[in-house]
Amino acid sequence: MKKYRKPYRIKKKKSLFKNRFFWIAILVLIIFGGIFYLVCFSSIFQIKDIKISGNSAFAEASVDKQKILFDEIQKIIEERISQKILFLPSKSIFLANLNQINEPLLERFPQIDEVNLKRRLPSTLIVEIQERLPLGVWCEDLPSSPSENLGGQGENCFYIDREGIIFEENPPKEEFIIKSEELISQGFLGEKVIEKTLLESIFEIQRKLKESLKINIEEIIILEKEKINAKTSEGWEIYFDPTGNIDWQLTKLSLVLEKEIPPERRKDLEYIDLRFGNFAPYKYREF
Repeated sequence: MKKYRKPYRIKKKKSLFKNRFFWIAILVLIIFGGIFYLVCFSSIFQIKDIKISGNSAFAEASVDKQKILFDEIQKIIEERISQKILFLPSKSIFLANLNQINEPLLERFPQIDEVNLKRRLPSTLIVEIQERLPLGVWCEDLPSSPSENLGGQGENCFYIDREGIIFEENPPKEEFIIKSEELISQGFLGEKVIEKTLLESIFEIQRKLKESLKINIEEIIILEKEKINAKTSEGWEIYFDPTGNIDWQLTKLSLVLEKEIPPERRKDLEYIDLRFGNFAPYKYREF
């Protein structure tokens, strides 16, 4: 009995265009390509408007000065939001790196304390500027330039904020002045020149003297870590230890002024020293 073999048939390959996975892949690529274009290049999401707002001197500056400041800020922002993707220019609001915008603004403008950047879809970048608020004036004695009299001294003064950072040069000296006997900084704007704890002690002394004892302090000189001189508007000085108990030192001052120094003789004082324990030695000027 003969055995018959089934004839061998060559299986035809299914056309790629009839493969549903091929069309699914194409559809996915089209969707992702559309999203990529929309995010990176669509005119809808290109940054067209940069709105800048500020406080303090930014807001209070003259129109011309404010325009110059805002124009400089906008120029820096424009440089940071402009980028190239696949060799094509883009200002996509989604791709703007807000941290890269923040850093150069803080470096360029020491008077800025904080910058808040927000995206407002579809095409606006909001820039909110928080400026440093001056608590007083920081001054240092510097050698005069060669063009000036030899041996003379000049003064470098800056606004100082609550963190001990100097941020604006040559402010008016009608405000509360803090001086250092030693050259601590090189006068770089944005530099921290005094520790925050020491600064807080100084302003606590100034505030409590004015509120409790009605004594106005014109300036404070930092001589060393444990000694500061407070110069009163009456011309005499008070020596404090800023690392000690400020309240106790002020209590001693109050008792000495009340019980030992008549009001009419205060103008003749040279100093009262509050740094040592329960004592408050004082000295009158020699005429």
